Amino acid sequence: MKKSLTFGLTLVSALALSQPVLADTLAKVKQSGSITMGIRESSYPLSYLDDKQQPIGYHIDICNRIVDTVKTKLDLKTLKVAHQAVTSQNRIPLVTNGTVDLECGSTTNNAARQNQVAFAPTVFITNVRMAVKKSSGITSLSQLNGKPVATTTGTTSVQLMRAHEKGKGIDFKEVYGKDHADSFLMLETDRAVAFVMDDNLLAGLIVTSKNPSEYAIVGETLNIEPIAIMIRKDDPQFQGLVNTVIKDLAKSGEIDKLYAKWFMSPIPPKSANMNFPMSDTLKTALNNPTDAPAEQFNVKK
Repeated sequence: MKKSLTFGLTLVSALALSQPVLADTLAKVKQSGSITMGIRESSYPLSYLDDKQQPIGYHIDICNRIVDTVKTKLDLKTLKVAHQAVTSQNRIPLVTNGTVDLECGSTTNNAARQNQVAFAPTVFITNVRMAVKKSSGITSLSQLNGKPVATTTGTTSVQLMRAHEKGKGIDFKEVYGKDHADSFLMLETDRAVAFVMDDNLLAGLIVTSKNPSEYAIVGETLNIEPIAIMIRKDDPQFQGLVNTVIKDLAKSGEIDKLYAKWFMSPIPPKSANMNFPMSDTLKTALNNPTDAPAEQFNVKK
């Protein structure tokens, strides 16, 4: 497969083209001989850039398996794979308008988003918490009153903070990073006292930072979130192919090997090991693959 890296689509142009297109991804790919993967630049270790500016990660590996299956199914001798950088803010428009065929980032599957796009079966589950500098002494949302808190534009973290019992009535100042690396930089440079995000992304940013020992992931779990590969809605043939690939990876145990590769082993660019064991919730989800939204994972019992 020939691969190329394409960047530079602005949010303005993305939104201008954000009208949904008729979904027939396999026909589109066969006609063009090309498929476009949406990738993230700093969603460790799901989807990020290595020191050669090439996309790598747990979700990238899974998406490459999907691409290989597409090539085989369509009986293509060659299949060009383009990589389009996406952000939390533009990822859904770029899927619905046909720019991105397979979004391989760090997107939460929730009920509201299912009205716009479809999701593959869940291959990762995260808890939304916050990263802080240990020297701050912060361990709870209740300590954030009057303080700047970073999150990434286009994510749901702030809403989750305000909805949480210990976050109600807390007057924190929201500061937004354009991507996860930018948000972490705000914490690193003391422009924010906390960065609220998925715990795996926080762990990845911490372990690849200049001084990992300075940081800790603390506080209440704001939400349990299934993270999944995103595709266009109402495209049963392509969704069926994607679902089959992931179910086969789960059944064969291959997905466990991919998880160990990215979460329990040294990873580029610094050969850092996240030491992030698979949760029991994810093990259950992989035993019975599902595209259930976050709301079903957060039902109070």
